[in-house]
Amino acid sequence: MSYLPKFLLLTPASQLAAAVALNSRLIFLGVIMLKVLVIDDHTMVREGLRRLIARDQQICLIGEAGSKREAFAQISHLNPDVIVVDLNLPDGNGLEVVAWARSLSQRIGIVVLTMSNMPEHVLASMQSGASSHIDKASPSSELLSAIKASSVKPLSFTARKLTQAIDAKNRDVGLTPRELEILEKLPTGDTVLEIAAQLFVTESTVKTHLASIYKKFGAKNRVQCINAARKIGLLP
Repeated sequence: MSYLPKFLLLTPASQLAAAVALNSRLIFLGVIMLKVLVIDDHTMVREGLRRLIARDQQICLIGEAGSKREAFAQISHLNPDVIVVDLNLPDGNGLEVVAWARSLSQRIGIVVLTMSNMPEHVLASMQSGASSHIDKASPSSELLSAIKASSVKPLSFTARKLTQAIDAKNRDVGLTPRELEILEKLPTGDTVLEIAAQLFVTESTVKTHLASIYKKFGAKNRVQCINAARKIGLLP
């Protein structure tokens, strides 16, 4: 469902003329408002979000969707600045919407709003291209902040339990603290000698750790190792 926000419907014609779409932003009386699309299959949740967003002067709810199919149509038609999406939809997974929306635009903010804070769900949100992962039990102020932050840094992922999620995945792989430290330096492009100098260890020590890291990831080289680590959220 898409609609004009109430303040536009109730605004006199002289004021309505001041509200224009500019560079995908809604400008009303000189104030930039974020255009937000809510995607959730529960009517009561959408109603709650509608009331919450209506109280914020910087955010405008421009539409709602209750399914993946509706979400695709609304995103294409309304060009929102930010989407707020649940993981569970009647005709698919919310992460499919996240990945699809991110493939369309690197500028759109994507907030996953869900009941689940399980590590695998937090990391899946990040890997799919979300900007933020928020628990539905979180304070409303946290959601509003996430919506605004996602519009500024859509590719910078945040989640309250991100550190715990990454730590859990690290335990699954079985990296030692030193191996994790070396792993985090691989994407920089630094040589083994440079990494050794930064960590104040010998080159052979770094090589030994790298061999162990590659084995744990089933990787044959640095690129494969980086890609494998990114898939489980150990590297951005």
